[in-house]
Amino acid sequence: MSRGSQEKHEEVLGELAREFRQFNGLSASFFRAAAARIGMTATDMQVIDILDSTGPMTAGQLADLTGLTTGAITGMLNRLEESGRVRRERDPNDGRKVIVRLVPGKDEMYAIGPIFKAWDEMASHYDDEQIAFLLEFLKRSNALSRQEIVRLRDAPSGEEGIFSAPLEDLSSGRLVVSSCARLTLRAGEGMVELCQARFEGSVPNVAAKDGVVTIRYPRRLLGLSGEQRQAVVTLSRAIPWQIVIQDGGSDVTAQLGGLDLTSFEIKGGGSNIHLELPVPSGVVPIRISGGGSMIIVRRPAGVAIRAHLKGWGSVFVLDDQTHMGSNVWLQSSDFEPTAPYYDIEVTSFGSMVTITAG
Repeated sequence: MSRGSQEKHEEVLGELAREFRQFNGLSASFFRAAAARIGMTATDMQVIDILDSTGPMTAGQLADLTGLTTGAITGMLNRLEESGRVRRERDPNDGRKVIVRLVPGKDEMYAIGPIFKAWDEMASHYDDEQIAFLLEFLKRSNALSRQEIVRLRDAPSGEEGIFSAPLEDLSSGRLVVSSCARLTLRAGEGMVELCQARFEGSVPNVAAKDGVVTIRYPRRLLGLSGEQRQAVVTLSRAIPWQIVIQDGGSDVTAQLGGLDLTSFEIKGGGSNIHLELPVPSGVVPIRISGGGSMIIVRRPAGVAIRAHLKGWGSVFVLDDQTHMGSNVWLQSSDFEPTAPYYDIEVTSFGSMVTITAG
């Protein structure tokens, strides 16, 4: 392609992008105007249009298509059901699911019907080959929009670099963090959220589903000069937590006092690891592999531990005991296998491992 042709091609693509963005913006404006005409919200109208065009679906599917949270979509459906516009019923093919169905005979669709007729008239000016091309373009565009809706809904929202997830009626939580250079974990008291996270520098991919919170930085960017990956994550004390840190960075600090911790694992730890553990409610496994140059684990006074150090050239300090070796087993003086305690295993090379109480 010649330089002139390339420039023309880029100019046409730019114009297409602008027109497509305008099309999406005008569609949103149309829904707002149509909804206001009959005393509804634009999102209410959007849900009714989705049910009219695609048929019955679950609340979760509606949440995916509208970009709303499950809590927000539930509140909306309660309102629409009370007004007689939709009804919820058991899925005849799967009794565990509840589907949402549009109640026939309502007149909400008359407000947006004229534009559909106008589109039909406009499409009649194109031949079958052109319509097939437009259909393929719209299908691919809709698929891309669905993916972006999910990404934007699950990514940090509100202020740039901030994420939160609702606690709802969850009974347990699991946090998985991957490839974060500097990570700080905290336990939050009286939180109404499942967790809160604040990021500095590069923003990771974040998702929360069924109590599992995943924070994942792309591994391909590790080690790039000047890139910052800092995260501060606060976890609700209302539920027990499993914590997994993968491909740790230079610093990991966990201040977990008051948290109901059921397990903690670091795979490929960073150069500095500092854990402040809560009082355990049972036998809690702590696993650190890959290690770092400095590992400090502090437990509450009176909490027993059993520890196994696997590695070479590591110095292992447990309270007032100091050992160096490749396969060291130690336990605190008050260790009792029938009582709650921490079961700590460190697989590391050339590290300083210190476990203290207080």
